[in-house]
Amino acid sequence: MTFSHQPLEHLDISHLVSISQAVTQAKEWKPALDKIVRLVRSIFIFDNLALYLYDEDNDSMEIMYARAIGRGQKAGADVSWGEAIANRIQKIQKTIVDEPVIDPQKNRLEQPFILAVPLVLQQQFLGGLIYIRFGGPPFTPENIQLGEYIAWHISLLVQRQKIQDAYNVLENHAKLLQFQDDFISTISHELRTPLGFIKGYSTTLLRSDTEWDSETQHEFLQIIENEANHLQHLIDDLLDSARLQSGQLPLYFEQVYIDHLLEDIIERIRLHYPDLNANLHLETTISPIQGDPNRLTQVFENILANAAKYAPGKDVDIIVHQDEDKLTIFIKDQGPGISPDDLPHIFERFYRSKKLETTVRGTGLGLYICQQIIKAHQGKITVASQPGAGTTFCIILPYQSLQDQKSCYD
Repeated sequence: MTFSHQPLEHLDISHLVSISQAVTQAKEWKPALDKIVRLVRSIFIFDNLALYLYDEDNDSMEIMYARAIGRGQKAGADVSWGEAIANRIQKIQKTIVDEPVIDPQKNRLEQPFILAVPLVLQQQFLGGLIYIRFGGPPFTPENIQLGEYIAWHISLLVQRQKIQDAYNVLENHAKLLQFQDDFISTISHELRTPLGFIKGYSTTLLRSDTEWDSETQHEFLQIIENEANHLQHLIDDLLDSARLQSGQLPLYFEQVYIDHLLEDIIERIRLHYPDLNANLHLETTISPIQGDPNRLTQVFENILANAAKYAPGKDVDIIVHQDEDKLTIFIKDQGPGISPDDLPHIFERFYRSKKLETTVRGTGLGLYICQQIIKAHQGKITVASQPGAGTTFCIILPYQSLQDQKSCYD
């Protein structure tokens, strides 16, 4: 195969424009490099191409991209990738041409012709681009000019990626700071409320200047107990959230009859929410699944408690549908529904609707924990809702043996 080696002004301008477009239009630098390599290969001979980026922290050159296209393709890692010359580029930051004296008796792969071009932009050294030809031909001045032109465009690509990476770091840091602020604000508010009740009513009961009848004492003590339970619930949610975040929440799998589990949950939750009218609908006899009954109870209780809080006095229908490989549980309430603005975020950690923050207590952890528990069961939880038309949670739990159950929290 023969290749023409023309000055840039004699090249088809469309090739140069295409290279520029690949850089300017790229969303990610690696796919852009793949495209550039294909374009360059049509006008410039090389067998291997390697991109080395300068690591400021370690003061070294690290290979970030490599392609074998020509005669070294089948040899793969056994051929030269210009490691030594990349280190020279770092020191002198000038174009280097390294060409051996050809020995016809030697293998072409042992006689690399190397063109190394530094990547420099606004006097900042970014790395080096290495072109390798096994056995020649030598690099002409026009080749070198074209190699430098390509390297300059790749410098733009690399610099843009560095700027994007720096922006992503700053954005993530800003999100983390906002998350920390939201966490402190939410937890401070939620902890202060039950503590205020407990402190207020216990102080009232301890007053020496007033005597309370037994009915009032019982009422005050009941409030203190309820708020202590609420405080315990908040602390449990915080601990579960932290364990989920670190992958340390323990799950203990056994046979679980979801229908029996739901019947027990409905009876128990009615004690706390007497107005809750939950109806269980079973389409057939339900076979047991493998799961952690305590964690699944936590999920269903959370969703039913939300229905009781956000849709008090409304009906809640629980429908269990069994397929060959999974159970699907629908929990549908007749409440006011979730706004379209809130719906995409309700499983996010600490997310709370701005519209409900002042009317309904909560940390925004409950549904996040539910989602993580269902994921740990290799299942899925979704929600559908429209304002004024109620909310439906759909939980899918697969049938699997204990041996097949591979929870990330085991």
